[in-house]
Amino acid sequence: MFRLQGSKVLAVDMTGDAVKAKNGSMVAYDGQMAFKKLSGGGEGLRGMVTRRLTGEQMTVMEVRGHGTCWFADRAAEINLVGLRGDKLCVEAGNLLATDAGLRTGTTFTGLRGASQGNGLFTTTVEGHGQAAIISDGPAIVLRVTPQYPLIVDPGAYVAHQGDLRQSFQSGVTFRTLLGEGGGEAFQIRFEGDGLVYVQPSERNTIAGDL
Repeated sequence: MFRLQGSKVLAVDMTGDAVKAKNGSMVAYDGQMAFKKLSGGGEGLRGMVTRRLTGEQMTVMEVRGHGTCWFADRAAEINLVGLRGDKLCVEAGNLLATDAGLRTGTTFTGLRGASQGNGLFTTTVEGHGQAAIISDGPAIVLRVTPQYPLIVDPGAYVAHQGDLRQSFQSGVTFRTLLGEGGGEAFQIRFEGDGLVYVQPSERNTIAGDL
């Protein structure tokens, strides 16, 4: 149902089914479509309360109909992720669209969330289906194995999936080496077995030298 047209536009073909997408991301459609704003990131009243408490903001709409609908978000690069009963953890601002059957929620991420000023939680997507995530520039997908843990700059992190454990550690960034930092640098360490999506552009962060 999900397919890319170029790298910055998502086309979704629908035959009476539905898709959940970031509010305002529809750029065109043909056929017959109905649009409905969903509360709490598509999780109803409970999700709305949870997201307000955790600070994880996500405004979602449901699109249902027959035809094709096209989505984009500020010319960001789009990456398709297939889920087969597993869980995807993604920053709310990087989630563009999901199959309506996929469940979304929030999960505790510890100090990594605090380092970005986004609270201590991040968005989860679970079930069987497809999700589309966006990145500032073409994302790369990095494999983590028990033998090879991965260290990621919090500002470049987009999402991860699989059986991964993450921890927050002090470290050195390129900005520290260039003399642009004003405090301690921090990084995310992933261990286990899974995939991490990283973008080639760092978002603004607030914890020291991130």
